[in-house]
Amino acid sequence: MTGQGRYGIGYQVTLVILLSLTFGIVFFDRNALAFLMPFVQPDLQLTNTQVGLLSSGLSLTWALAGIFIGAASDRSGRRKAFLLVSVVAFSLCSFLSGIAASFVMLLAARLLMGVAEGATMPVSQSLVAAEVAPAHRGVAMGVMQNFGSNLLGSFAAPVLLVLFAELYGWRHAFYLAGVPGLLAALLIWFVIREPERTQAAGQGERTSWRQVFAERNMVLCALISILLVSYLVVTWSFMPLYLTQVRGFTPETMGWLMGTLGISATVTSFLVPGISDRVGRRPVMIITPFLGVILPLAAMYYGGSTWILAGAFFVGWALTGTFPMFMATIPAETVPPQFVATAAGLAMGVGELIGGVGSPALAGWIADRTDLSAPLWILLVICVLAGLLGFGLRETAPARTGGR
Repeated sequence: MTGQGRYGIGYQVTLVILLSLTFGIVFFDRNALAFLMPFVQPDLQLTNTQVGLLSSGLSLTWALAGIFIGAASDRSGRRKAFLLVSVVAFSLCSFLSGIAASFVMLLAARLLMGVAEGATMPVSQSLVAAEVAPAHRGVAMGVMQNFGSNLLGSFAAPVLLVLFAELYGWRHAFYLAGVPGLLAALLIWFVIREPERTQAAGQGERTSWRQVFAERNMVLCALISILLVSYLVVTWSFMPLYLTQVRGFTPETMGWLMGTLGISATVTSFLVPGISDRVGRRPVMIITPFLGVILPLAAMYYGGSTWILAGAFFVGWALTGTFPMFMATIPAETVPPQFVATAAGLAMGVGELIGGVGSPALAGWIADRTDLSAPLWILLVICVLAGLLGFGLRETAPARTGGR
């Protein structure tokens, strides 16, 4: 593999691994509250609506940061500086979550964390787009966005944080979550090089959102993002509560079942985008979201072996392998190269702003008025709609189109 950037295969691999681990630390911090919620909710006396609002608040500021800071990094060309500041800031915000003594204080800490974390994905993906060969863009972007985030954020986080919370309390678990980011910042400082401005930035040139959304693929990617981000945050917010309060699983078993999602997403982080590099983006974006119906149905109706239930969770969560595709790969192959961070920030930001903000609050409100199965029914509808939208995508994979 030869790079499209200034550096060879060694730097490309190192870049993708480091960015993937950094984004994994981002999600370790972001997901910490969801996995610690069985401890936090009774201690702070939170309602289900407040649980949803905590997820919504972080998604709101995450979305705005992704949209505006991603565009700012395009104009300035200073990818490394934006990334470094974000990593240090979100690590400090995890410590703030640990000292929160009320819903308002916890919400404020999560809002600040969203501001710090939101720019990480679009800036990181613009670095990958600038330095990794187009023929391997899908798998590289998939590993960057999904491998570390799910290995650390969806697998390690529920197992380690629940165990740590039981031993030392949930506040100390938040302190634990904040340390790795500071170590990642040091590695970023010494390892990552700033991409050439002519390759990765617009040199002050501006592009309007209207220009970006004039592309049909961008509209569809934004709509799919709204749906599947909703799927993600509703699962994180309410599946731990459903498993412990309705299904009667212990916190340890819940942690391992939620950790299965992390294993699934870690595997599919390179498997799903890698398949799309060969067969095309469109068929993968059509088929994979439909697998998501397995997860809520199994959680509600399967009453047998926990191991088989974990297997159903593994298969159902495979839809997360499409996230780097509709948030980064397809946008990167649709817009001019100098606006990759802007396009990725918009695809991610719109999903977070509408789906991430609205869906957990709505799901929590409905759960308070019905029961905790309501969020799971919402999950089922979401993934069906996302699969149907995939039919409208225009193919962009270089292997299928001979494109850039």
